[in-house]
Amino acid sequence: MMQSMTGFGKSSSVFQARKVSIEIRTLNSKGLDLSVKIPQIYKEVEPQIRKLIAEVLHRGKIEFSIYIESEKPTELKMINNVLATAIYKELKELNTSWGEKESDYLSMILRMPEVINTEGNAPNKEELGEILELAKKACVQVSQFREKEGQDLKKEFELRTDEITRLLAEIEPFESERLQSTRDRLQKGLNEFPTDKMDNNRFEQELIFYIEKLDVSEEKMRLTNHLQYFLETIPLLQSGKKLGFIAQEMGREINTIGSKCNHSEMQKRVVQMKDALEKIKEQILNTL
Repeated sequence: MMQSMTGFGKSSSVFQARKVSIEIRTLNSKGLDLSVKIPQIYKEVEPQIRKLIAEVLHRGKIEFSIYIESEKPTELKMINNVLATAIYKELKELNTSWGEKESDYLSMILRMPEVINTEGNAPNKEELGEILELAKKACVQVSQFREKEGQDLKKEFELRTDEITRLLAEIEPFESERLQSTRDRLQKGLNEFPTDKMDNNRFEQELIFYIEKLDVSEEKMRLTNHLQYFLETIPLLQSGKKLGFIAQEMGREINTIGSKCNHSEMQKRVVQMKDALEKIKEQILNTL
């Protein structure tokens, strides 16, 4: 099923008097651009989390965050006394060796990392396993969100490919008109030359050659095939990159038709086809 690269997922639970919440936000990106914010006490499972995200979400600019809220702050030992005392002693000895005046060590120490404990006691293996389960639940929510967005992308792609198909069919009536107009214009120019110096056979050969250069039947056929292939690719998993390649081929055929058409009404249809294709390309950038 087609998926967008835009998604959001959230899961939460309570461990050892602390509420843990996991949030995942995703946007479009050419590859996997993963940003992970994990509290120090859960750093042990960061490699497994990164692997999980890569396997489930595959691609996109992904922000993964774990937040901790204390449920019972009065029961938590907020200050790491051992670390704070050790830092105090070292700062005081250094201050004495430098011969500096006494400083406000407390305010400095309280600003240092890991002195203030807002995360609670260290987690056990069971809690670490639950963190991974929460990450999985959030990833599933992101995938469901992406699938819902993917349905909107699918409708947009079908709408735009139908539009290009319709415009391609509208070109056909102008083709014979264009060829006759080209023939008449060339004939009018040649009528100014003396008839005894004109080779009608050569004129017909040159006219056929000129008309063949203006023929867009092959481009139309290839474009039709690309449109069909595009529609067949939409339901495939992780089809975004492949759809991008097909859209490039569609663009080449449309551009070639535009360079050959030599007719104002045909040019208008070509411009409209280009506009529809650009809208397809914009949406492909957000397709997984």
